[in-house]
Amino acid sequence: MSFETVEYSIENNVAIVKMDRPDALNALSIQLCLDLRAAFEKSFGDGARAVILTGSGRAFCSGGDLREMRSMWEREGRVEAFLEEPLKALHDVILLIREAPIPFIAAVNGICAGAGTNFALACDLVFASGDTVFNEAFVRIGLSPDCGGTFFLPRAIGEKLAAELFMTGESVSAERAAQFGMINRVVDAENLMTEALATAEKLAAGPTGAIGRIKKMLNASFANDLRSQLDLEHQCQIESGRSADFKEGVAAFFEKRTPKFFGK
Repeated sequence: MSFETVEYSIENNVAIVKMDRPDALNALSIQLCLDLRAAFEKSFGDGARAVILTGSGRAFCSGGDLREMRSMWEREGRVEAFLEEPLKALHDVILLIREAPIPFIAAVNGICAGAGTNFALACDLVFASGDTVFNEAFVRIGLSPDCGGTFFLPRAIGEKLAAELFMTGESVSAERAAQFGMINRVVDAENLMTEALATAEKLAAGPTGAIGRIKKMLNASFANDLRSQLDLEHQCQIESGRSADFKEGVAAFFEKRTPKFFGK
């Protein structure tokens, strides 16, 4: 399967999905949205146990495609045309990332703005090159945020700091983002994919059934009270305890060897 706006590859159970509209700084067009969804679904079908999301050229993603938005506005005579079904399709991709029972790593290079920042934040881990600049640029054009930004950012850095970044549209360097807890680490640009791939391969070789349950519990943790979260932990640990990976992990512990997990 080939894609118009995405490069896709898979090796060692790690899928790499690269947004490939470099001339448009990987702005999120309708086609890119459709290709991202199809590429992620293909990765699941191909048996990927981890996914890396990155961008080609000098940007990870510059946000929504304003040229396409304006064209749709002019064609349909309604400013909100792009913000209806196309935006819902973008949000469906965000849900796909969050609900997938495998880890997603964002390898962020260069420009990362608006919805691009929120796509990165939707991933489980975020690595950024030293030249990366993040911003929640929506307010600069009189728009409110989308793609889960108001969900992900305050959970990462706190409500007050999130309010400042949303309300001012201020740019944030990769170093500052790491200090805030917005991302996991800053990596030299030339080593970005090497670092992301090494981490993805480590996760893919791990007990990805348990990792998927960790992701499920983290997703629920901010909405649950303690009792509900303990109940969910109990349920997930029973599921993990029934798995082939748990049996292998215990056997390897007693046999003093490295476990070979199956992701089941």
